[in-house]
Amino acid sequence: MTVTFSASSLDQLMPMHLLVGPDFRIRRAGPSIQKICGERDLIGQPFTRVFDLRRPRSVDALFAAEQKDATRLHLALHHEPDTPLKGQVVQLQGGRILINLSFGISVVEAVARFGLTIEDFAVTDLAIEMLYLVEANAAVTAELRQMNQRLQGAKIAAQEQAFTDTLTGLKNRRAMEHVLGRLIGSGREFALMHLDLDYFKRVNDTLGHAAGDHVLQRVAEILVSCSRKTDTIVRFGGDEFVLVFDGLTDTKRLEALARRLIGKLEEPMTFAGRSCRISGSIGITLSRFYETPQIDAMLHDADMALYESKNRGRACVSWAMGQGQETLQRTG
Repeated sequence: MTVTFSASSLDQLMPMHLLVGPDFRIRRAGPSIQKICGERDLIGQPFTRVFDLRRPRSVDALFAAEQKDATRLHLALHHEPDTPLKGQVVQLQGGRILINLSFGISVVEAVARFGLTIEDFAVTDLAIEMLYLVEANAAVTAELRQMNQRLQGAKIAAQEQAFTDTLTGLKNRRAMEHVLGRLIGSGREFALMHLDLDYFKRVNDTLGHAAGDHVLQRVAEILVSCSRKTDTIVRFGGDEFVLVFDGLTDTKRLEALARRLIGKLEEPMTFAGRSCRISGSIGITLSRFYETPQIDAMLHDADMALYESKNRGRACVSWAMGQGQETLQRTG
C-alpha cells in the first residue's frame, strides 16, 4: 500500500525535512530547514555542500540498498554557524531518501540564533515542550534573581540602618565596636579621639531641643569635613563623639586636627535667626600605647583624657598614654 502526502502536509508534519535524490542533490526542503539556511534556495544543491555529515561518515551509507529500516544520522550546517542537527533517514522508491531533522538538545541555542518560533516546529515536536520549560525556568530564575537582589538590598539597608545614628547620619556605637574590633584583630595601628561638646546643654535649655538637634547635625558635618573617607566618625551618645583614625598615629598631626576641630566648633551656628555657641573638649589615645589594645580600656582612657580637658578649662586636648601611665596634657 502506497501512502502519498501533499507538499503542504509534509511541511506541516516535518517542517525540517529534506528529500534527497539518488544523485545526492536536494529535491525538496521543509520551510524550517530553509529558514536556518538563510532562505537560500536549497533545491538542486548537493547534500554535502549544504551539510557536513558526521555519522555515518559517508553519504553512500544513506542510500545503501540493504538499508531497510530508518537510519539515524548526525550532521551540521556546512556554513557558519555550524549548528549540530540530528535526523532519521527513510528510503523511498526511486532511490530517494527522506530525512527528518531536529536540533536535539541544541534547540535553545538554535531558537536564539535563527529567530525560530513555534510555527517552525511540528506540533508534535517535543522541542516545543522543552522550549516552554526553558522559558518558564528562565522566568522563574529571573524572578528569583530579582527577589534575591531585593532581599540583598534590604539586608544591606537594614545593616546600614543598624549601624547608623538616625539624627546625624554618623555611625553609632555598634558600628564603632565593629570597626575597632576589626582594627585590633588585624593588628593595624589607629588613633581613638573622644570629643564632648562644651556648652551644648545651654543651647538645649535656652533655645530648645530643635536647636540642639540642629547643632548636632552641624557638628556631624564639621567632623566629616575634617576627616578622611577611611576614618570612622561615631555619635557615641548625646553630645559625645568618637573618631577612629585608621593608620594615623602621628601625635602632632592628631593634635593639629583636634585644634582645628575645636576652632570649627567655636564658629557661631545659627538656628531660627539665633546664635548657638558651643566648643569642644577632646581626649586622645593610640593603639600603640597598649601592649594588647582592648576596646573598653581605650575608650575609658580616652574618656579620662577628655575629662582632663574639661577640668583644665575646656576647649583643649589631653592625651591618655594607656595602661597605667600618667595622662599627658597638651593645650589645644
